[in-house]
Amino acid sequence: MSQGIRGGLLRRHRDFRLLWCGETAGKFGASVTGVAMPLVAVSNLHAGTFEVGLLTAASWTPWLIIGLPVGVWVDRLRRRPIMLAAAAVSLLLFAGVPVAARFGWLSIGLLLTVALLTGTAAVFFQTAYSAYLPSILEPDDQPEGNAKLHGSASAAQIAGLGSGGLIAQLAGAVNGLFANAATFLVSLLCLGGIQHREPRVTRTERRPKALVSEVGEGLRLVADDSWLRTLTLFGATSNLALMGYQSLLVIFLVRNIGLVPGVVGGLIAAAGTGGVAGAFVARRVAARVGTARATLLFELGLPVFALLIPLTVGGAGILLFVAGGFCVSAGVVAGNVIKASFQQRYCPPDLLGRLTASTAFLNYGTIPLGALLGGTLGTAVGIRTAMWITTAGVPLAALILFFSPIRRARDLPTSRQPKSDSKRPLDPDGEPVLPRH
Repeated sequence: MSQGIRGGLLRRHRDFRLLWCGETAGKFGASVTGVAMPLVAVSNLHAGTFEVGLLTAASWTPWLIIGLPVGVWVDRLRRRPIMLAAAAVSLLLFAGVPVAARFGWLSIGLLLTVALLTGTAAVFFQTAYSAYLPSILEPDDQPEGNAKLHGSASAAQIAGLGSGGLIAQLAGAVNGLFANAATFLVSLLCLGGIQHREPRVTRTERRPKALVSEVGEGLRLVADDSWLRTLTLFGATSNLALMGYQSLLVIFLVRNIGLVPGVVGGLIAAAGTGGVAGAFVARRVAARVGTARATLLFELGLPVFALLIPLTVGGAGILLFVAGGFCVSAGVVAGNVIKASFQQRYCPPDLLGRLTASTAFLNYGTIPLGALLGGTLGTAVGIRTAMWITTAGVPLAALILFFSPIRRARDLPTSRQPKSDSKRPLDPDGEPVLPRH
């Protein structure tokens, strides 16, 4: 899987350029939403802590409810129309909140409904987009495409977190959602301009329980394949630890370190720039040392610096937080770039939607558990001790990768082996060793 670096994809590939612009606009809008929706709940509806927490939960819940069947539907249908429909739904829903406010219809129930429905649209969009990208890019261009998409997503998230509060301050929390809706309009226009057309999907008669069978096929694909199983188990465990400490970050920096909210936001954004750096170097490092070795470097080597975060103190000591957070962000995003390219080349195209949905269902399912774990530990043993426990979990989760076939390989494989080869020993490149005669 090690390849030379071609470069220039944005310049020479119009359809990818439009997909990149649309996806970046959508990620920016999603990041603004994470700030704007709670601000509307707090400033306009005087919502309590539990109600604001429900808004966050509502946006993630669709992954647990419909994530698996969406993977099947994405594999059955053309992906671009699904993405267009999801962007259009998000546009209308977010634009509808300020309109509802003008008519006096704004309520917590309405915000929860919008969060749930836009979260559902995000499930469809993300699953379809992950499966759609390989259809417009040649295999040798996919690593660069993933690097650019993940890098711009990290930059958009940083910009969105910073802009969300500013937009709400200038236009009002409710009217700020018009700006959020505008990002989905940009996404819709960009996706609409893509010239590539997927072949029409042949409709076939399916037995009544075909959906359940196809969902099971996606889960079995993950469970039966050592590479996919390892990466998915690592992702779920890693997200548990990441969300565990991230759920405590703000209260740690405000109460334990004594920082004001404005400084807290700036520090979190500075640490987040590691994601942009990780996306930039991911494929270069992978091309030099191999994709499997780069995965270990990014997912095990860099996250060790997460242990700098609980060492943070006031004054110059806040640089420990920035350094630790930067390394974690860089490692996570770089690892995701390599993983995305691996899955797109390794998985059969007709199963890619189900694979994306199955791994997302398992990985995202631990996010609310991680938040609960962080809060429980913070209450039981104190904030700084809880930060030590949860940040230690980030590199410890990567031991799953270390004690797997990934440690014995230079590169991740580019195609699946027949089941008969699954129990054969692996050579240093991660391929089954053929018996000698």
